[in-house]
Amino acid sequence: MRLPTLILGLFLFSVGVVMSLYSNLGMSPWGVFQFGLAKMLPLTFGQVSQVVGLAVLVLGWALGFPPGLGTVANMYLVGLFIDLVMAWNLLPQPTELVPQMAMLLLGIGVIGIASLLYLRAQLGAGPRDGLMVGLVTKLDRPVSQVRMAIEVTVLVIGFFLGGPVGIGTILNALLTGSVIQRSFKLGGFNPKSEQVDLYKLARILSGRSKGLEK
Repeated sequence: MRLPTLILGLFLFSVGVVMSLYSNLGMSPWGVFQFGLAKMLPLTFGQVSQVVGLAVLVLGWALGFPPGLGTVANMYLVGLFIDLVMAWNLLPQPTELVPQMAMLLLGIGVIGIASLLYLRAQLGAGPRDGLMVGLVTKLDRPVSQVRMAIEVTVLVIGFFLGGPVGIGTILNALLTGSVIQRSFKLGGFNPKSEQVDLYKLARILSGRSKGLEK
């Protein structure tokens, strides 16, 4: 059940990202950065998400955080699903403030549930988490400081590239972490649970480990 859980989580995560975009109230720092790049490059929003995810995955790996199958799937499938959700017009695009705010908040909630699902699969965290953990280890700084530095950096760059910054950006920054934490609590998931990276997965598949027998 791990792989279906992972894929469902990544699909829902993509839905949450598109809901944030369609609220027209501003996106998360990474969303602002990626949308800004999409305006500058001959790529779709989803394709830019894939390119950024790959770059971040490689950087995190170089910093000592090996990716898992879920990390690679996150990098590729989130971008693919974003483009499919947008191309298939699966979500409305509200034009009035109250529906826009509802869309934004619901999107944050969906991202919380999605994070629970794809991390519960224990096949590797997202590329951006890998970058954060790698920098925390390398710089010996608190997670909160490193995460803030990363998000402020991509937000500023995204803003100057024309990415959508607004009240939604602030709400994403303030609420997403606590919503994910609440989802973990309600779902009975320990975020400190070990994730299976590609090295460990190779050992498992070759019969030298029993880590996926649960």
